[in-house]
Amino acid sequence: MSGRTLADARDWAAHGTRLFLAAAETFGPAEYAAPGPLPGWSRAHLAAHLAANADALGNLVHWAATGEPTPMYASAAERLAGIERGRTLPAAELTARVRESAERLTAGLDALTPEQWRAPVTTAQGRTVPATELPWMRAREACVHAVDLAAGVTFADLPDGFLAALCEDVLAKRSAAPGPALTLRTPDDSARWYLPGGGESTTVTAELPLIAAYLTGRQHIEGAPHLGPWL
Repeated sequence: MSGRTLADARDWAAHGTRLFLAAAETFGPAEYAAPGPLPGWSRAHLAAHLAANADALGNLVHWAATGEPTPMYASAAERLAGIERGRTLPAAELTARVRESAERLTAGLDALTPEQWRAPVTTAQGRTVPATELPWMRAREACVHAVDLAAGVTFADLPDGFLAALCEDVLAKRSAAPGPALTLRTPDDSARWYLPGGGESTTVTAELPLIAAYLTGRQHIEGAPHLGPWL
């Protein structure tokens, strides 16, 4: 986990969850029904997804704790069906599901022993990772989707350490696919990243929150090349 520790990732996951719930707890049916920035998804979809994600990561915690293979989801279809079921819940029940699923995941992680934290598990994308990667996976979901709720939280509300780690994570994925060559830097040059690709490299200078928003496909930067979907 270059540039981030297990403790960092757990703190960021908790921070993102708090931000998400602070907004969701003000939502009634109309607010949940409002469309979010993700195509075809309402805020209710986001909440149902975040709750389902906590339970799915909980399956991997169980795998790490017991050695019993427990996939995140039975299938891609099952994952989508779970989100569709969740989004139809009454507003208060849906918010409670987000909160309670996060609490279950935290309790499961708290119970892991040092040996269990090192246990290999397999993600929904088929990657084999140690259980120490699970808090980062959760932090990414909770923090980015807190922004996706479009209820006042922005990338500027997320910790700089998280944003830097997110940029590294996204760039590692984007580097594996064809795309434009790109250099990204903050105005004070305290952070700089390179994206290999075709053609002459474009240099983009922006504050860290905007770079993270751009790389994750949430906000475009004028003069920067358009990037494909992140996930």
